[in-house]
Amino acid sequence: MVSLPRVVIAAPASGQGKTTVATGLMAALTDRGTRVSPFKVGPDYIDPGYHGLAAGRPGRNLDPFLTGEDLIAPLLLHGSHGADLAVIEGVMGLFDGRLGTGGFASTAHVARLLDAPVILVVDARHASRSIGALVHGMATFDPTVRVAGVILNQVGSPRHAKEARDAVGLPVLGVLPRNLAIEAPSRHLGLVPAAERDDAGIRAIGEAVAAHVDLDAVAALAHTAPAIDALPWDPTAVVRQAGPLRPRVAVAGGRAFTFRYPETEELLVAAGCEPIEFDPLTADALPEDTAALWIGGGFPEMHADRLAANRSLRADIASAVAAGLPTVAECAGLLYLCDSLDGEQMAGALPGTAAMTGRLTMGYREATTERATLLGRPGERVTGHEFHRTATVTTGDPAWLLDGRPDGVASATLSASYLHVHWAGHPRLAQRFADAAHAFAADPTTWAPTPWAAPTPPEKAPAEPDLLHHGDRDLAPGLTDLAVNVRQPHTPDWLVRAITDDADWAAYPDPEPARQAIAAHHGVAAEMVLPVAGAAEAFTLIARAIHGDALVIHPQFTEPEAALLAAGRTPRRHLLRPEEGFRLDPAAVPAAELIVVGNPTNPTGVLHSRDALLALRAGTLVVDEAFLDAVVGEPETLIAPEMPGILVLRSLTKTWALAGIRAGYVVGDPALVASLAAQQPPWSVSSPAVAATVACLAPERAAEAAALALEARVARADLVARLTGIGLDPVEGEAPFVLVDTSPIARHSLRADLADRGLAVRRGETFPGLGPTWLRLAVRDPHTHQRLVEAITQIKEHHAG
Repeated sequence: MVSLPRVVIAAPASGQGKTTVATGLMAALTDRGTRVSPFKVGPDYIDPGYHGLAAGRPGRNLDPFLTGEDLIAPLLLHGSHGADLAVIEGVMGLFDGRLGTGGFASTAHVARLLDAPVILVVDARHASRSIGALVHGMATFDPTVRVAGVILNQVGSPRHAKEARDAVGLPVLGVLPRNLAIEAPSRHLGLVPAAERDDAGIRAIGEAVAAHVDLDAVAALAHTAPAIDALPWDPTAVVRQAGPLRPRVAVAGGRAFTFRYPETEELLVAAGCEPIEFDPLTADALPEDTAALWIGGGFPEMHADRLAANRSLRADIASAVAAGLPTVAECAGLLYLCDSLDGEQMAGALPGTAAMTGRLTMGYREATTERATLLGRPGERVTGHEFHRTATVTTGDPAWLLDGRPDGVASATLSASYLHVHWAGHPRLAQRFADAAHAFAADPTTWAPTPWAAPTPPEKAPAEPDLLHHGDRDLAPGLTDLAVNVRQPHTPDWLVRAITDDADWAAYPDPEPARQAIAAHHGVAAEMVLPVAGAAEAFTLIARAIHGDALVIHPQFTEPEAALLAAGRTPRRHLLRPEEGFRLDPAAVPAAELIVVGNPTNPTGVLHSRDALLALRAGTLVVDEAFLDAVVGEPETLIAPEMPGILVLRSLTKTWALAGIRAGYVVGDPALVASLAAQQPPWSVSSPAVAATVACLAPERAAEAAALALEARVARADLVARLTGIGLDPVEGEAPFVLVDTSPIARHSLRADLADRGLAVRRGETFPGLGPTWLRLAVRDPHTHQRLVEAITQIKEHHAG
């Protein structure tokens, strides 16, 4: 755990003053002796330039799309080494992320991943009291994001400030008046980069913020952020040095080429290279002994005449690229390598022209390639972004297919494209470039790219749990079933009659009788209920309907994660620990827009408290209560007349032996239930399932259901006692099954040994967080339990002998 005070500066929309406030805070805090680490959410290069000037250390980017969610906290800690506090400027509006993803890569997403408090910057020019409603909506839209304070910007007068302040239900940490004349100038791609301004105005911005914002309150808020359970990102851990030399990599800089991530050069250094910056506006030639060339983004169109005038450097670069110098060019670098830009002569290393257009091309991209190049390999996917108002006409094989569209030019020694890539998220690209630099430095006259071949699959890939494995697959003819959790051997006769008698199976099914029966049974409104074809269908509907980043608490039923993956999503996992009895500690669970948990959890049997579940920081909380009807009194259920942001799943399969009918239901927030219903296919719930639901939830069945739950409790206690008697330690729980680690018996799974003795058990290794020595055992009768422990004892004696 690493303690790092941190705060996110966000806004309801772009243009509210985030950059001014964030940069000013960095400068003001730095001026009074606080060591500030500066960050920007998203792929932006320009704002971090101002941040770097304000804080005196490199501004860095945090972007889950470019690097993956798992690297956000490590990159924050890496960039904050030696700092007292981190200030993170957001992007666009607080909840605005990649389109169509429910806010992925938004400021809120990053704040959630970092568990950081948010300060909202609000432009107050066109409102006063209404600002309170705006802030209230932003603060309550997603309960997993902690909007903890407000800074009012562009306030017209003390009366205006008081009206707005009184309406805001959060601490107002500062009020910036109008006409401070501290905004940075803009042009066609946003702010003018700080490197292009002789006076970036940082001091004036810092003084203004210090005069109008309570810096002590900001620092105190930053200190409320909890410790981070992560290790700092380490470039030396993801790349290797490819040879004894330290080849020099020429890195374009100066006013025309200002766009690059600090991690790019850190990776090159870790890979044994020596980055040397040169300015294409003034350098006569590439640095001496250059073994590779890296030209990033920037504004060559603003300096095209001076770049054209530097004939000697243009000729040197063209000659070097032609000779096979390993070269990477991103966006502005692509333009510079072309023959011309807006009619001005460029390096001429690529046949083609570039020109300004009136159209802005901007957005996240997924890049692939159909052939091996300096950076790319077939079958790989690279994430990046585009941001330009130019167009190029080039010849040659493309560097990438950007969402299927050819872009740039590439070969075995060159990659030139509009795509900006954060190499921390794709360190193999840095490794390939560094390897080429090492080879070129060793002998430029004989170097040639290493021939690429498709990788040979490993003999045995690392085992990933089979999420589609279920207990019925552990059965075989002739085995006594302790693998499947269906409680009764046969569907009750009264239930068979209810399903079959007077059934009009020729008509399309109507789920309304089931909906009304469920609502009456639980005492909730009908609009809070959705009958489904078993809990498995509910998980599929949730994966399609509930957007945002998802987290699944494991070990648990694997269908939720399988459904999310099938929907094209990549959920995070939070593993509960056996040494803690697989019990839920809500403070240890990361916040997420969607959290899925079982209660009682399959396979552990642990029954979590209602308070612990409600303490989870979830935008939408999904609780799988498929086994709760088998627990006496159904304690800790989250089903209630009001369920904001909550969905509970129930199944009739286990208690009433209905696995083949597929009868289940969802109860929860009406708006969420409606979103699931919009995804459900017509007539999904069959007429037999409707009839079964009505029959099982009829008031006259309550006593029978209670008796079955009590019977399950007694049977569970019997099985636990017998397992404990032979030296095993079953997990404490309430469900009609028992999870036990059999490693005291053997270091391998006992499943095959038990099958040889006529017993089928549910294997544990298909559940994330468990291994092959774990078994889930369905509770049965005392005779069957005794057969089981005797078989385990025989296996134990066999291994001991």
